[in-house]
Amino acid sequence: MGRHEIPAGRVKITDAFWSPRQRLMTDVTIPYMEKILRDEVEGAEKSNAITNFKMAAGEMTGEFYGMVFQDSDVYKWLEAAAYSLNLKNDPALEKRVDEVVDLIGRCQQEDGYINTYFTVKEPENRFRNLLECHELYCAGHLIEAAVALFEAVGKRKLLNICIRFADCIVDRFMNEDGIPGHQEIEIALMRLYHATGNDRYRLMAERFLDLRGQDADWFKKHTPPHPGVHYGGYDIDPEDAAYNQSDVPVRGQTAARGHAVRQMYMLTAMADVASVNQDPGLTEACERMFENITRRQMYITGAVGSTPVHESFTVDYDLPSDRCYGETCASVAMAFFAHNMLSLKKDGRYADLLELELYNAALSGMQLDGKRFFYVNPLSVDTRVSGIVAGYEHVLPARPKWHACACCPPNLARLVTSLGKYLFSEEENTVYSHLLIGCEAETGHGKIKVESRYPWEGWAEYTLSRGGNFTLAVHVPHHAENFSVMINEEYEKHPIENGYCLIKRNWKENDRVRIKFDMPVKRIHANLHVRDAAGKVSIKRGPIVYCAETADNRFDLSALVLPASSPIHTHASCALDGMIELRAEGLLQTDSDELYMDEVSYKKVPLTLIPYFAWGNREKGDMLVWMREN
Repeated sequence: MGRHEIPAGRVKITDAFWSPRQRLMTDVTIPYMEKILRDEVEGAEKSNAITNFKMAAGEMTGEFYGMVFQDSDVYKWLEAAAYSLNLKNDPALEKRVDEVVDLIGRCQQEDGYINTYFTVKEPENRFRNLLECHELYCAGHLIEAAVALFEAVGKRKLLNICIRFADCIVDRFMNEDGIPGHQEIEIALMRLYHATGNDRYRLMAERFLDLRGQDADWFKKHTPPHPGVHYGGYDIDPEDAAYNQSDVPVRGQTAARGHAVRQMYMLTAMADVASVNQDPGLTEACERMFENITRRQMYITGAVGSTPVHESFTVDYDLPSDRCYGETCASVAMAFFAHNMLSLKKDGRYADLLELELYNAALSGMQLDGKRFFYVNPLSVDTRVSGIVAGYEHVLPARPKWHACACCPPNLARLVTSLGKYLFSEEENTVYSHLLIGCEAETGHGKIKVESRYPWEGWAEYTLSRGGNFTLAVHVPHHAENFSVMINEEYEKHPIENGYCLIKRNWKENDRVRIKFDMPVKRIHANLHVRDAAGKVSIKRGPIVYCAETADNRFDLSALVLPASSPIHTHASCALDGMIELRAEGLLQTDSDELYMDEVSYKKVPLTLIPYFAWGNREKGDMLVWMREN
């Protein structure tokens, strides 16, 4: 069993929404990130990442700089660059990628080990502090980059380097207890297993998962003292087992807790292992966690992780808008998890989650120009408070050029450049279309061409290049209304099961399937236990969450009321490249010099809402997703 996705190399995206974003990645963002890693962008946070590798290779002298996991920035950039080379022939980029691969190879030690921090700074302490030192996390991202280069562009050099490193890890940990402090290596070992067929890597991933939570005091017992050293920017308490989900065995976990990215990476690997092994215990755990996260701990945008304290989940329904953490990496990891859940079961809920993350929480992490990035993605920004007042330091009203901890930008880059692999999968005699994205896909039943006007219109058309008897299963988004299917200009009815329209027939060459559905503007209300959203409304249209921004609304957004009776209309935005914006008539509480009043008055104001992912691209100002309603 296992994966049946159609890989990115067999899917060419031709979509009006996503193609420009992939071009932005290939032409702007990936070259920009490379300059950052080489410290060639004036005014940006220092990286020193490439220099660290040169020191580890013995080609420069100096002090290691950056986070203990600084290597992973290079590895995620390499993975994004691999997918970029698949999207666009770029000999100059390919040459630079090869040079970075050669540099990594020169850093590899005799037993296969690679890590610039420990090579340069603490060679005697390899694998001694798994809680804080991220060696296995960095190894995981290196392996993922190697698999991407192999699968996307056929390059084996980094894969061979990583096989030696993976063998070093397996030799060390297969017969010795070891729990990764930051889950990631489990995902990577499974990807290496899929790429090579070597069962050692699958078994090692399983072992890392199975050991977690068997002894809640494991990190307490195995973390050496390190006075004055802050590996990750802060000390991690070895006694806080919930922080990295090591308090409960993976099959017994019922609610998301602790560091959000760690949690989602772990679930991503669990879903992959469960799919390959047909493991009912892991499958049930993944399904429970999916339910808990999406029904009790996820923001309307798809963001997760509500507190900056250890970048964590907290408790059910604790979803403050103005202090939301919502790390971009966590949203990217949510997309990974949803994708792997589709390998377990073709369930429209997983495709809906994947779609939600792509169009909202993940995409908001990057400026429309591809050169600035959010680490934190709040749902409310007030420039009088955000980024200034204690408790709101993490909530920024504008995207910086880079971050000292720069995990998020290259993570988003590898997601967008590899988007093709998320679109289709095949099982037996069925081709599944998970996302309504324009593309050309090479399937086992011939080429399928998709034209789409999504997410602005509920319309997509599939053209099949050859005939045959099989089922085309098209995901029906949960928000779709009046869904219809037309085949060669004739309306037909087909069953919808688990969120997929199953179109089974003996196809002929060049048959066309057109799907249409309505995407009305919807007012969304939160569960009453979500304190911050009580008495408020949020607006969605199709997969897109909308927000108000002061660039369009010249008033205090905290004084805004959107009456329940106010009609909301769609308009093409002039300021934001033809995106669909929404307009309505709101009410504004009139200002007063008094601190408290026994009466208030309101005046009517025009209100403009824009897609949440596009906020913060104009002047610096306030932003609001949840608005008061009466």
